[in-house]
Amino acid sequence: MMFPWYLWVVLGIVFFTLEIVTPGFLFACFGVSCLSAGIVSSLGAGIELQILSFTLMTLVTFFGIRPFMLRYLSSSESNVPTNVDALIGKKALVVETIDPLRNKGRVVVGGENWKAISLNDAIIETDTEVVVVKVDGIKLVVRPEIKQ
Repeated sequence: MMFPWYLWVVLGIVFFTLEIVTPGFLFACFGVSCLSAGIVSSLGAGIELQILSFTLMTLVTFFGIRPFMLRYLSSSESNVPTNVDALIGKKALVVETIDPLRNKGRVVVGGENWKAISLNDAIIETDTEVVVVKVDGIKLVVRPEIKQ
């Protein structure tokens, strides 16, 4: 009995479509395997060879290729800095005195006005140049710039 090659291809396309909506390279393994079985079928092989091709290719892609793809995806997504992270280390100018007791203080960095707090709870006067140490929610934690 021959299983038509185009049915393998259609099944492969279905698996690739499922992969798009459920990432993780699980359905992609089956999609590649279906295409492999479709090629074997188009060469005139019987159903036994088609199933063998599907099974072997599933094992190769699932245990051979999938772990590398998952590692590649997880490593590229985990260390993506946000735009706010780019402010760390930048110089800023105090435009409203930073006073931790009154919970006041603003700085301008890169043309944007931010609420600021000082690193060591010190009062930092207006027009003082500071350096952004970290971002704490919607506030910048700053310290006075050390002049050399």
